[in-house]
Amino acid sequence: MSLLKTIETNPSFAPREGRPTPERLISGDPQFKTWAQDEAHGELIHTGVWEATPGLTHSIKGETFEFCHIISGVVEITPKDGEPVVYKAGDSFVMKPGFVGVWKTIETVRKIYITVTP
Repeated sequence: MSLLKTIETNPSFAPREGRPTPERLISGDPQFKTWAQDEAHGELIHTGVWEATPGLTHSIKGETFEFCHIISGVVEITPKDGEPVVYKAGDSFVMKPGFVGVWKTIETVRKIYITVTP
């Protein structure tokens, strides 16, 4: 097992596809693709690439810490009781445990993610 992992931003394998659950959907018909590429520490840490088409959803992190690096597209994230923040290709951000807000995909977005769940 290698301790160095390259994340493929355009994976050659089929993604897991999905949609937001009804209670998370606010508007639109966003579709998700996930290319899971690595896990560690007993599956507590996950890394891969995620893509979403335009739409508006509730974002609730619970106990999960998530680092995101936007590869392409544009999103607007509005924390509960906060101001909207726009992220585009080249931007990185963290959603800490307990984060609650609204995720608006403006242009189909693709991101590298790292999640840590205790």
